[in-house]
Amino acid sequence: MNTQHTFHVIKDPVHGTMQFTSVEDKWIKPFIDSPHFQRLRHIKQLGMGDFIFPGAVHTRFNHCLGCSYVASQIAHKIGLAEEERQLVTIACLLHDIGHGPFSHTFEEIFQNNLIRHEAWTPFFLADYHTLEFFSAYNQCNPRHHLTTEKFRLIEEMIMHTSSAKLVLADIVSSQLDADRLDYLLRDSHFCGVTYGEFDFRWMLNCMAIVNQANHERLGITHKGIGVVEHYLMARRLMTRNIYHHQKKIALESFLIKLLMSLAETLEEVSAFADIKNTRLGRFLMQANAFNHQVRGKKNPEKYKNDFLVQNYPIYKELSDYDIFAVIKQLTEIKSDHPAVQIAERIHHRHMPKIIPLEHIEVDQASSLLTEFKKKHSHLFQDWQLNIIKIPHQSYSMEEDPILVQNEQGAIKPLNEMSLMIKAISDKRENIDFLCVDKTIFDQPKVTQFIKELSHVEWA
Repeated sequence: MNTQHTFHVIKDPVHGTMQFTSVEDKWIKPFIDSPHFQRLRHIKQLGMGDFIFPGAVHTRFNHCLGCSYVASQIAHKIGLAEEERQLVTIACLLHDIGHGPFSHTFEEIFQNNLIRHEAWTPFFLADYHTLEFFSAYNQCNPRHHLTTEKFRLIEEMIMHTSSAKLVLADIVSSQLDADRLDYLLRDSHFCGVTYGEFDFRWMLNCMAIVNQANHERLGITHKGIGVVEHYLMARRLMTRNIYHHQKKIALESFLIKLLMSLAETLEEVSAFADIKNTRLGRFLMQANAFNHQVRGKKNPEKYKNDFLVQNYPIYKELSDYDIFAVIKQLTEIKSDHPAVQIAERIHHRHMPKIIPLEHIEVDQASSLLTEFKKKHSHLFQDWQLNIIKIPHQSYSMEEDPILVQNEQGAIKPLNEMSLMIKAISDKRENIDFLCVDKTIFDQPKVTQFIKELSHVEWA
């Protein structure tokens, strides 16, 4: 008797026709149709990237679907059992469920980046971990029920604390994971660039389970060295030219300064009364109180956990739209308040000026800027002049390295098989620049300061 396979198809501009078998579709559809996952439609993948690359309006929703598909493809290629494929497909689908508005940018409103999106993830996952959800899910999936134990394994893979087979965790989070394989291709496509392109199909063909220290790990055969070199260079170029694009980073720093300034003064400024009562306004006031609470504390974890528990009900409803709505409200206020001034710049896309600080001793330049701001505080607001430092490392040998199986079957780390990867491994790269509000750029004192900075050379 012939068994006819049916497929659920999702048309995707990056992967083309993403096919999930009818069984795989039932693994992920209850999660996709949930409010938490649908919220990701309203959170852009690249923060303010579309202010620079107009096509970059794709969302965490798009990316998570793509990541889940890539995971299923890897799982099929390396021959995982059906129940293991179910675990990694779900884990990759939900890996970004904890993101807030504008993705990583929003994390910077917290003191020392103390609360990142990963901290919220267990709360979102806990909302799925209910008798009601499990019961409905298991009716759709009679062959492979969702249990507390299996859901714990999914959560551990997402939170990088996996006690399951390491090869499963590698698909979800590693230097060769489904997340990176999707976002490089996706971000490259929507930004209209080719930096992030690599031969995904050939990489998939070269993936294999390899053994390291009596553990099964995700690796590649020696035939895949070239494509992995291409992939890692693509990641480096995307980081330098897209993710760390100077004007994108500058605009996102403007946004953070707007939110921080708003958070600190919402209680005091009567013109902000309407904003104070918005969902975002309530969250920002709580974030400001938290920042004051943990300042100078040696062990802020207790305060952090209390904040997460108390404010998750608001956080889980936030999206990019909440911030855009407040920016629009701020532009209707006539004021010299920093939040209002920055909102006007963002709303009308009045881009800051960028002065690259190549071949300049940045710490010394930062000291000079601090003195300059102090001396001329009556002329400029603090947010109008800032030095931004962005470090990056293309490939780490200290993290679990990408493993290669050579022609004799021996397993070696990639950097021992590739001269190019050895050359860039554990190398810290920096992009440093001065960000100047356009309205003050031509002022004589600012012009003179920029000239002085150009003479600050490396010791």
